[in-house]
Amino acid sequence: IDEGEGEAVLLLHGYPQSLLTWRHQIPTLATRARVIAPDWFGWGLSERGFATPARYWDEVGRIGLLLDALDVERCTLVGHDYGGFLGLGFAIRNPDRVERLSIINSRAHRTFPQPTYGQFAILCAMARVPGLRQLVHLVPLGRLNKALLQRHVRQGCFDNALLDHYVGWMDTPEGRRWVAHFFRYYQMPARRDLDLAVDRIACPTTIIWGDKDPYCPVEIGRDLAARIPGAQMVPIKGADHYVMEERPDEVLAALTLILERPVTR
Repeated sequence: IDEGEGEAVLLLHGYPQSLLTWRHQIPTLATRARVIAPDWFGWGLSERGFATPARYWDEVGRIGLLLDALDVERCTLVGHDYGGFLGLGFAIRNPDRVERLSIINSRAHRTFPQPTYGQFAILCAMARVPGLRQLVHLVPLGRLNKALLQRHVRQGCFDNALLDHYVGWMDTPEGRRWVAHFFRYYQMPARRDLDLAVDRIACPTTIIWGDKDPYCPVEIGRDLAARIPGAQMVPIKGADHYVMEERPDEVLAALTLILERPVTR
């Protein structure tokens, strides 16, 4: 989606979603800015390119390639979950291209608590061993993700039809192969390179966090807010991981305030 005019706002979604995670915020934001929301490479309706490794810094570099393709020199960068993980690295490596930064419920410079860490670590280990990788191709990944995400349906974040859009493709042969390809390169440990650099982020930064998130605990957000100079922390009380969908109005209000923060060039 590329809507509106004016300064660019890039919205990066997380795992295992698509640009539709921003469906509540895009219409209003697009009345005051050019809002760009992609399905990230390999997810949603985007191409799944198996010749392209999903290494962290390669993925971060794709943000720049996307901005170049859309003729965007600088943007306000907003990232949730995996999008925030990549966005943090992009802001560190490319400070001249990020006017403002917002990270929402992301592993960011840290990693996941148990049991999330354990689940993903097993998938990573299997994806890196050729024989075991073939077993991943047989796992009903879409159905497993639907089962794991049912509590978010009950929370009203999304309905089963939208959940099927997010993860149903994982039960296709191409989808299973892509998930194995992605986790073959995904690194679980905390990112020391990001951890050592967060205090060098100079752009106006806002950390938005559902404070009842079991996947990405609010302590990660508080640490970012404490260490990035001038960063603001916006806790969404009682909200879970998919906070843009669970509490859309509160997230929209926080993003609107972000666009009012002055920038220096």
